[in-house]
Amino acid sequence: MSGQVLGIVPARLASTRLPNKPLYPLLGRPLIEWVWRRVERMSVLDHAVVATDSEEVAEVCRALGAPVEMTSGAHPSGTDRVAEVADRPAYASYPFIANVQGDEPLLKESHLRAAIELVQSGGWDVGTCATPLMSEEARKDPSVVKVTRAANGRALYFSRAPIPYKRDEKPAGEELEREPFLRHVGIYAYTRDALHDWVALAPSQLERLEQLEQLRPVEAGLRIGVAIVGSADPGVDTAADVLRMEEMLGQKRAATLV
Repeated sequence: MSGQVLGIVPARLASTRLPNKPLYPLLGRPLIEWVWRRVERMSVLDHAVVATDSEEVAEVCRALGAPVEMTSGAHPSGTDRVAEVADRPAYASYPFIANVQGDEPLLKESHLRAAIELVQSGGWDVGTCATPLMSEEARKDPSVVKVTRAANGRALYFSRAPIPYKRDEKPAGEELEREPFLRHVGIYAYTRDALHDWVALAPSQLERLEQLEQLRPVEAGLRIGVAIVGSADPGVDTAADVLRMEEMLGQKRAATLV
């Protein structure tokens, strides 16, 4: 994989559910620091940078030794911010781009690798991941994005609704522990051409209805491969998520001291 994969961490302050999210403290350290410390150790990435429109975020990242690219403040999504950076001459030699979400301090490298390997195989324009839903609560929660896929692994649809819908009865607990009941893990790898194609598309009807930007390339016919991975820790979107994440990070920190 050497010399091929550029990882970009988009980070913006204008989060609606958790203001100033990249700078929000977790156990006394900003969220973006937790994310970067994890990303910088990932051997699957040949190079990684933080992409932000905030000088405050940039200052924190530079103090950590993280390369920073300043971007436009007008981007409607992290994908657009990633594309702006990937288009710069300094990164033109990277054929594969990984979008590493800036609110995933417990992202597993094996999951990112699975998404990257899908596009490196040549069979997919975009690679992403999913994990079993595991619970009825998650199945019904609109903040948990569900995905269905074809037999060959191609993404058919992403939704906040409980898909697939079991007509006669709700799925049993053991059914939610395997396909087809899947939760989307929001990491992406793209070929350079696919990333260009994605951001060149206008927002689609289904995207606007569900408020899920990944429906835009699905509607346009881009081939999105979905790798099934093991359990994945949710990211940080709300104040409640912060409390849950602090507990998990504290447990992991304590485990390393044993």
